[in-house]
Amino acid sequence: MSRADRRSRLELILERDGPTCVWCGRTVAEGLVAATTEHVIPRVKGGPSWIENEVAACRRCNARRGHRTLTSWADECESNGWQPDRPRLVAVLEALHERIEVEGGQRRARPYLQSQLRRLRYSLDENRSPISGSDSCRYPDR
Repeated sequence: MSRADRRSRLELILERDGPTCVWCGRTVAEGLVAATTEHVIPRVKGGPSWIENEVAACRRCNARRGHRTLTSWADECESNGWQPDRPRLVAVLEALHERIEVEGGQRRARPYLQSQLRRLRYSLDENRSPISGSDSCRYPDR
């Protein structure tokens, strides 16, 4: 992907979502806090380079997240006192799901997308709490 493509995609993402980092909420702008495109579903998990799979993140958050899952990184951001935009992440995942339904393919990304979408929706539901499992928290399907 060329720099021009990446730059124009970032501009579209900032127009769609607003000029803030999805993870920490800082305002991103040229020259102040550098904005980057962040793949919601990482490429290593089969995430496509589609605008529906990208959000704006500051360079710091994008680098620190690495390949962590959305929910674990959002939880870590909150423990740092930041306010990740979970509703924005849900909206992006829903748009990505719709595009995959239309376009097809993305076999590797589908299970990851479904699990992260379910967990993000669950985390937004204030009336529920995780059910403890033997190894980890389990989130029931809706």
